[in-house]
Amino acid sequence: MFAHPLADGVRLRTLEPWHADEFAAHLERAREHIRPWVGPSFVTETVDAAHATLIRYAEATAKDQARPVGIWKDEILVGGMMFAGFDPTGGNAELGCWLEPAAEGHGLITGAGRFLLDWAFGERKLHRVEWRCRADNVRSAAVARRLGMTHEATLRQAWLNGGIHHDKQIWAILAHESRYADVPAQRLS
Repeated sequence: MFAHPLADGVRLRTLEPWHADEFAAHLERAREHIRPWVGPSFVTETVDAAHATLIRYAEATAKDQARPVGIWKDEILVGGMMFAGFDPTGGNAELGCWLEPAAEGHGLITGAGRFLLDWAFGERKLHRVEWRCRADNVRSAAVARRLGMTHEATLRQAWLNGGIHHDKQIWAILAHESRYADVPAQRLS
């Protein structure tokens, strides 16, 4: 298992099915905060549902189609980041994140994003990484901007959440635009 330091006492680590108890406890603290911004199947409410979500991502990871990682502060899961979509054949991926309120404002998502972009462009030789967020999610768009991504489009009413259609932004960065393109890759396995 890898562990990449993000800050004092904070590490980026794998997030696997055996973390279901920690994931469920984390979602209890984060659920209402992240609910407007993530898909409903992600915001589980029981340990069994958390386990099922992590199994779904483990199966996608095994097929090289996704990869979740957790952000652990003093051994407590406080958020995470993932390649929600991963297509190494096409050279594309979609990066996403979530964080509980107490962990915001410390640069953890930006640091994790930099590490994952380094891995995607350096180790996996991807061509493009996207970031998708609701247009009114200012914090998420700010992370995309800090990661050097370009706002490419706003899709009108393309995000259904809570019975309401919201606008969705698409941000992206290409390998040759990335400051991580020439950095020796760090391992993520």
